Amino acid sequence: MSIAPWKVLSSLVAVVLITHPVVHAVCPVDQIIVNGTVDHAPSNAKVRVQLIYAKNMPGDAGEVTIEGGTFRLPLDFLTQSRGPIINGAFAKCNRRPRTVVVTLADDNQEYDRVVLDFAKDFKMADSTTYTLRSAVRLGAH
Repeated sequence: MSIAPWKVLSSLVAVVLITHPVVHAVCPVDQIIVNGTVDHAPSNAKVRVQLIYAKNMPGDAGEVTIEGGTFRLPLDFLTQSRGPIINGAFAKCNRRPRTVVVTLADDNQEYDRVVLDFAKDFKMADSTTYTLRSAVRLGAH
């Protein structure tokens, strides 16, 4: 018994489409830049930025030292919101943080915290970078 040529051809095409790297959808990595000033910062304090996604899921985070009373922290995040259906294809790429938490702390104590609304407090600087509409101001009270 022989296999119909169209079945063989369609099977080969399916395998190539599923495994070929050009077919794989890749969601971009976007960047959020948080900057600001710190008043009366303790010498060992750092600024920590935590991205919070839907359903209060904590995500990407970073930490930076304060230099001259200011800080600037670029933080990358993956925009993939839905996994690929077939080996990387058809991934959904609209994941954005809902909230950005900026904290001034050292190893033992939190001095200040600001919670930012991503949609209201950030703007797109270019196709993959979000920046603050106005700088954050933190202080050790």
